[in-house]
Amino acid sequence: MLQPKRDHPKEKPGLHQRNLHRERYDFGALVLSCPELAPFVRLNPFRDESIDFFDPEAVMMLNKSLLKHFYGIGYWEIPSGYLCPPIPGRADYLHHMADLLASGNHGTIPIGKSISCLDIGTGANCIYPILGNSSYGWSFVGTDIDAAALGNASDIIAKNPHLADAVELRMQKNAANIFRGIMKPDEHFNLSVCNPPFHDSLAEAQSGSRRKVSHLKGKKISNPVLNFGGHNNELWCEGGEEKFITQMIEESSQFSTQCNWFSSLVSKSTHLPGIYHALKMAEAAEVRTISMEQGNKISRIVAWTFRSQI
Repeated sequence: MLQPKRDHPKEKPGLHQRNLHRERYDFGALVLSCPELAPFVRLNPFRDESIDFFDPEAVMMLNKSLLKHFYGIGYWEIPSGYLCPPIPGRADYLHHMADLLASGNHGTIPIGKSISCLDIGTGANCIYPILGNSSYGWSFVGTDIDAAALGNASDIIAKNPHLADAVELRMQKNAANIFRGIMKPDEHFNLSVCNPPFHDSLAEAQSGSRRKVSHLKGKKISNPVLNFGGHNNELWCEGGEEKFITQMIEESSQFSTQCNWFSSLVSKSTHLPGIYHALKMAEAAEVRTISMEQGNKISRIVAWTFRSQI
């Protein structure tokens, strides 16, 4: 049954001021850029054009249209079951990191390929290198422990030629390591980014998905279909998010002179005390916590440096 048409604010609250996705999706423009999106666009109960955000295929096609329309990405495919990232949120992370780099550059955001970024867990979607290069011209090294994920990311790069000389992919051969085996002795990065596994087991990841979908649909869901997907190592690891980030902090101290700012998303505020303790033990010179908000979702970035002046 159709409901009275709603009046929407011109912009979505919470997103970074440079985020290209602050306004509501213009599905007409997106379909013009990516006609394959058209079959998934429909009127919702409030008579607004939308897609079914619980349909993984529809979400995938929305991402393809956003990447083509806003970032000039002509080819973007990911295998079934791999993480299909929410693009506005991923873009927000990079815009905040651009501000962080600007804070040490007389307030000017540094742009161009001379700005080198390390993406820990780049995944099959290669989203941070795509957005960072398209938005600021930065170069990236993307790492992962999953050979199939890197193979798909390599296809994306190869089929978008402007990324070929801006993105390098490296396999982390030892899943117990993060920076070790990746960062070369004389290599330097301006920034590292990471979207860590959130959960500490497959069972917890599945339980979290059930709670999320049940909350959104307003009824109990036993076997949810994950609209944003997620391969096992993308969603969980032993010890979960807090252990992964604290290990990252410990390892980062061994590469303290090779990266200006290390950073990671942190999904749960309850993990912050343990993360701050690890940063204190690692003797980080400066720590910044940056809040992010997208709709009802609140998260944050924790960034740290071992350099006294950035």
